Amino acid sequence: MMMRALALLLTAGLVLAGPAASRAAGPTEGAPPPYDGDLMRLAEILGALHYLRPLCGVTAEAQRWRNEMQALIDTEQPSDARRSKIIASFNRGYSSYAEVYRSCTPAARMAVDRQLDEGGRLTHEIVVRYGGN
Repeated sequence: MMMRALALLLTAGLVLAGPAASRAAGPTEGAPPPYDGDLMRLAEILGALHYLRPLCGVTAEAQRWRNEMQALIDTEQPSDARRSKIIASFNRGYSSYAEVYRSCTPAARMAVDRQLDEGGRLTHEIVVRYGGN
């Protein structure tokens, strides 16, 4: 249930946040949006889920979280430098869990639950604060 809510928020919410983000960044060209830290953390969470969900037997999601990441990038339309930072966050989330978990353990399942919870919260906050009128 939480996973479905996170995916819906990502898909619908970030579409709303995209145009508002451009307005929220203000007149300074190249300034990151005010939610940039949250977005980087969200990218890291997506990377973690991209690794952990299939590890824990959810093979139907083999590409889901990577696709969500691509949708996030497509929505944001970041500069090349910012795009690289977002991708690096995703890769950091993936590799940090790949270094620790080789099989699905109770701790890995708990990590999935925590990532889904935090991702849902972050997505909700971004949408509520910056999602437009």
